[in-house]
Amino acid sequence: MREELDRLGRALRAQLVELIDDLTPGADLGLLFLDEPNVADWHEPLRYSYSAVFRGERPEGVGAADVASRAAGLLSLADWDIAGPQEEIDGTKRTYALTARRPDGTRIEVRTGDYNSVLYSGQTPALALHEPEEFQWPEPVRTPETLTPGYVLCYECDGLGACHGCGGRGWVPSASHGRTNCRQCGRQRVCPICRGGGQLAVSQLSPYQLTYYPKLSQ
Repeated sequence: MREELDRLGRALRAQLVELIDDLTPGADLGLLFLDEPNVADWHEPLRYSYSAVFRGERPEGVGAADVASRAAGLLSLADWDIAGPQEEIDGTKRTYALTARRPDGTRIEVRTGDYNSVLYSGQTPALALHEPEEFQWPEPVRTPETLTPGYVLCYECDGLGACHGCGGRGWVPSASHGRTNCRQCGRQRVCPICRGGGQLAVSQLSPYQLTYYPKLSQ
């Protein structure tokens, strides 16, 4: 899986290099970074993609429309599906934008207009690098048999130590976003009451906390 994503990343960079060299010659390609894939989809299993943004300068005397048209021609010859260039007008500013896509989901966008720069952006499709794994709830750090003398199991996590809301992950699944921060621990991963200890000292319990342990008042 990682090998395929890396291959797509190399292909994306090669195509961007060809565009940059042709449309904005002399640009510093050392600034075109595709170092590590980033998480593009936080649903399980996480999906990663390579992406890049690069800005070059239009050669003197070359118009924005010509650059956009040239970009469309180059990408068409390389068998990309082209949308545009589209002319966009915002007040007195004019922009030309085109989007190119591969059947595998790789995307490139080129934008230029009434300014000297040409903005390139690209992204590979998002791929899972691992098979989904069922989350394993952690073992408790304390049980009734392993309590320190003078202590009771934490009333919040019952000895788990980890946050009982997220199981120590710091997040919980979200249908819309994939993951959302755990409200119980605020991404701290441990139980907010015992701070990971799984137990509480009886001598330090507040009157409110004692209500969780009715046997202590008998």
